[in-house]
Formats: sequence, structure tokens, C-alpha cells
Amino acid sequence: MRRCIELAKNGLGTTYPNPLVGSVVVYNNLIIGEGWHYTSGKAHAEVHAIANSKTSAITAQIMQSSGMTSHQQLLEKASLYVSLEPCSHVGKTPPCADLIITSGIKKVIIGCMDPNPKVAGKGILKLKEAGCHVTQGVLEEQCTELNKRFFTFQKKKRPYIFLKWAQTPAGYIAPINKDEKKPVWISNAYARQLVHQQRTHEQGILIGTNTALLDNPCLTARQWAGNSPTRLVLDRNLKIPDHAKIFNNKATTIIITQVQPKTPQKKTVVYESICFEKNLAQQICAIAIKHNLQSIIIEGGTKTLQTFIDEDIWDQAFVYTGKINFKKGLKAPIIKAKLHSKKNIKDTCLSIYKNTTQ
Repeated sequence: MRRCIELAKNGLGTTYPNPLVGSVVVYNNLIIGEGWHYTSGKAHAEVHAIANSKTSAITAQIMQSSGMTSHQQLLEKASLYVSLEPCSHVGKTPPCADLIITSGIKKVIIGCMDPNPKVAGKGILKLKEAGCHVTQGVLEEQCTELNKRFFTFQKKKRPYIFLKWAQTPAGYIAPINKDEKKPVWISNAYARQLVHQQRTHEQGILIGTNTALLDNPCLTARQWAGNSPTRLVLDRNLKIPDHAKIFNNKATTIIITQVQPKTPQKKTVVYESICFEKNLAQQICAIAIKHNLQSIIIEGGTKTLQTFIDEDIWDQAFVYTGKINFKKGLKAPIIKAKLHSKKNIKDTCLSIYKNTTQ
């Protein structure tokens, strides 16, 4: 099952809206086939694992030494491990539960159940009714953590929320006065590359109006190979100029406002209206659900970050503390949560907090 989890992580950032899934086929304590789900609409992990078991060199050796004449004979004595319950419904691909049954595999070991109402135990039931011996809950906590985005989206009807900011040792996230409309780097280049890697893993990234006006960020994954997230920008009164970088065609942008836009919507720019007076974080999450965004990085500024903290709608916070100092600056958000882990990235310290109230 640990190997299933390792394999599943290869699909981080590419499987949306589907979950991360890894699978292995085992015969006599040897892995004879393995696979993971690459991308939505393509074959699932179990399909790859079973197909791989047919062509692997170790399968050929086992069949030759045991006198087996068909792959089916081998599978009938094999076990299939999968990190998430096999699907039982017809979507973009056929049901994996059906494939497992027709393959002849009789033993199936599952990490955790799929919370999607279209599955939610139906895959396990189908396997059992077909005579398969099913074992559930193997490394269940780790398998659930693997799909924390998918599980949050399915169970809480909101995206998984990452808070992220960089601060000075004195707790400032930006200087009071700036000469240019561009970011002032507090963390080092290695930490910034890590931030861009995270962008390729998540589906959305959110900033407020002041950050867009003062920093003019692009919010794309320029320093890491992968997909850039959908940009969500709070612009209550549509103050952000059309030439701002968030309007380039490098990624889709959702402008969250309370006024009617004067310019027609573009292919890569969408406008959504909300009430800014209360429950702002909750309304933003509703927009994310509408656009099928399973995870969002909240990048700031302080007011936007503090809104999610105060409404208690967040899951993890990534705080980068650099060595640069300002005499005066904008204070970082105030977060009261248990420190989960800490590590040094050269001269920048990354502290990760987890929200235990959610």
C-alpha cells in the first residue's frame, strides 16, 4: 500500500477533478504490475497495474517457472492493492470494479473508501458480490491524507485551503512604501522555486486588490514545469487596470467583484459577483466549487489572509521567514494554530501550520 501511495503522488496536479490513485498487482509477495492515474479521462490506476502485470519481465519468469499457460491463471492467484476504492460507475472510462472482476483477481486490498456519492461503497459491494475477498482500511489515514483535496471537496463542499505568505523576522510581509510595482522578495530563490512547485500542484491561487495593484504579480508557475493555477482576484470596485499581468493569457483569471464589468468577458477572464460585507471566505469557496477548484493557495495580502483565518476556513498555512528586514512594514496575519513542521531552505525558514479545528 505504501507503494500505491508513492505511485499516486505522480499524478499530483494532473488528475483533477479525479483523485490521486495508485495500484499494484502482487503475486507471492512480489509486485508484478503497477500503475497510477495520470490524468482525467484516461485509464485509472487499476487498469495500468493489470495491463503492466501482463507485460512485465517478472510475470514472464513466474509463468515459465510455474508452468502457467495464461496471464489469467496468474491473476486468479494474485492480489490487487489500490489506495482508493475502485470506481463502480461509468464515467469517462469504464468501471474499474468490473475490470478487476473480469480479470480473475480474487483478493483486493483497499486503502480507503471513495467519498464521491457515485462510488461511496458501491465499488466494494460490487467486488464482494462477485466473490472477491476485500480488505479495507490498510494505511487508511495515509491514503486519506493523500487525497485531502478531493476528500475536502467531496465532504465539506469547499476547496482545500492553503494559506501562504513570506515575512521578515520582525513579522512584516511588505514595506510600507515601495518604489516600483513589483514584489519585494523576502524569501530566497530556492524557497520561491518551492512556491512555484506548489502552484503546479494546486488548482487555484487567490490575491486581494492591493496585492494586484502594488505587486502586479503574474501568479503563474514560471519556475517549475507544470500547469499554472486558475487566478482568483478580489477586485470589489474593478480598480485593477486592464494591462495588469493577471490579465495575460498565461492562465484563466476569475475576478471577484460587486460591480458590473464595463468590458465584455474574455475567454481567459471570468467575472463573479459577491457581497463583500460578510462571509467573504465562504462566498469565495462557493465560487471555487462552481468552477470545480479542489484547492486554492491564498497568497495575500494580510487582509485577505486574515479573512480566511478569522472565518476559520483554511487547512494548512505555509509561512516563509526570510532574513531581510524592514524598518517599517505591513504586519503579517495573526494565526493561532499548532506548528506541524519546520525546515530551513538555506537562509529561509518554512513553518507549516495545520488547522486542527476543521
